[in-house]
Amino acid sequence: MGLTLNAAAFRAWTQLCAGALSAARSEIDALNVFPVPDSDTGTNAYLTFMSGADAVESQPGTAGFDELVKTYVDGLLTGAKGNTGVILSQLVRACFRDLSIDREVSAADVAQAFVAASDAAWAAVGAPVEGTILSVAKAAAAGATEAAEAGVDGRTVFGRAAAAAREALARTPEQMELLMRAGVVDAGGRALVVVLDATEQALTGRIPEQVAAHVPQPVQVAADDLSADGPSYEVMYLLEADDDQVPALRSRLMGLGDSLVVVGGERLWNVHVHVDDVGAAIEAGIAAGRPYRIAVTHFADQMARGPRQGRVIIAATTGEGLTALCREAGAQTLEFTRDRPLTVAEMSASLQDVGAGEIIVLPNNNRYIRQFVAAAQAARQDGVRVAVIPTHAQVQGLAALAVHDPGLGFDEVVVAMSSAAAHTQHGAVTFATEPGMTMAGAVGPGDVLGVVAGDFAVIGDDVLTVALEIIDRVLSPAGEMVTVVLGEGSEPGYEAAIASHLRAVRPDVDLVVYDGGQENYPLFIAVE
Repeated sequence: MGLTLNAAAFRAWTQLCAGALSAARSEIDALNVFPVPDSDTGTNAYLTFMSGADAVESQPGTAGFDELVKTYVDGLLTGAKGNTGVILSQLVRACFRDLSIDREVSAADVAQAFVAASDAAWAAVGAPVEGTILSVAKAAAAGATEAAEAGVDGRTVFGRAAAAAREALARTPEQMELLMRAGVVDAGGRALVVVLDATEQALTGRIPEQVAAHVPQPVQVAADDLSADGPSYEVMYLLEADDDQVPALRSRLMGLGDSLVVVGGERLWNVHVHVDDVGAAIEAGIAAGRPYRIAVTHFADQMARGPRQGRVIIAATTGEGLTALCREAGAQTLEFTRDRPLTVAEMSASLQDVGAGEIIVLPNNNRYIRQFVAAAQAARQDGVRVAVIPTHAQVQGLAALAVHDPGLGFDEVVVAMSSAAAHTQHGAVTFATEPGMTMAGAVGPGDVLGVVAGDFAVIGDDVLTVALEIIDRVLSPAGEMVTVVLGEGSEPGYEAAIASHLRAVRPDVDLVVYDGGQENYPLFIAVE
């Protein structure tokens, strides 16, 4: 039996892989001792796969399989973090290169995809080393090939490949003395196994059986194990360059340092290298094409950075009015729209560049919560205290900001802001853009939708009528204040109509109205 690929299953798979890496992130970070013990492999792998998943999520529902795959592998490539993230992006890119939906994917196709992925990853690394993610990828390819030659179906081929990867991961300490001394398996190989296990679960519905020896209890490796003779800096950049310029680039970078990985194609490349001469590494990119998104990390600073001072609140916002309100309340803002959602890179940079010792994050959107959580994990490794308050809506963020007291201690203020957000009942009014089925029933383009706590609860044809029903639903007997944020599509008479309705049904409740300017939502509604 072959495998049939389709767009819906692919979308779900991208989220499943990102979720699996999110769950395993801390464990993988703890395993990280090679090539540098900077404890960020799990976080980098997660951020890489979230970049791909975010890219897919931004595509319309009508996008086909081939279009989604191209979007995904490009998202992985441009969002890849660290040595492992870059290699994982190349593995996925090569795996999907020759797969097609014109026919069922056979056992031989699955095996060939594994072989192509392994070959591409080994070719991308300047000085391949056994006992790493490369060994795990090669074992998976061998397992897939052996299974395909035995005449089993595509799903079984994949299961055998994933099992071979788990077995290879357990052997990595035997292949590298540094892993053996630390008592851990390879962190990058573990990240690959997590992705393969998630994929096997998606294909078969079964959770692969784990062997305890595959993930031994990690032993922390001191920063002193960072060799004084090794390069001091990690340099990463995206590069626009003709393919024929890459061999010379590889050769030049190999002469400058180690841990070289160059992946990509079709004039878009991701370059990763450890060097002492940062300028020379960047000049090599300039000689080959146009480097951009240049990132430089000093390993010693990353592992032993002094404490930072002060507290900053970072709020994700949409709409000029809401952004201004958050800034007036003392927050630094990251603005997003439906067409320009926040990227994982922007979230990570916002936490890294702020320079504060304490950071409180208000994601204000369901999709952004776990990405900010991963970015916070990386910031904590720099000695920063970070709290991500799970605000699902803009109005919850406003409620949290309203109770922030800079005179309170960090833990105390986080509890107060979290409580304010959690006790804010919220709703919204928006429009359906395409036919579909919701919890409230079938909808068509142009229908007015009422949202309660993130779920579609009301369908109508008039914004104000739907808004009043949403207010009635979220206004509990204990509610004291209704906040309404007007966005695009609202009308001047809405405020007076809502005030009149509240005087009739709940004259004890106060009404506050703001001009938010948010797109797609004529009204955000909150009850505190």
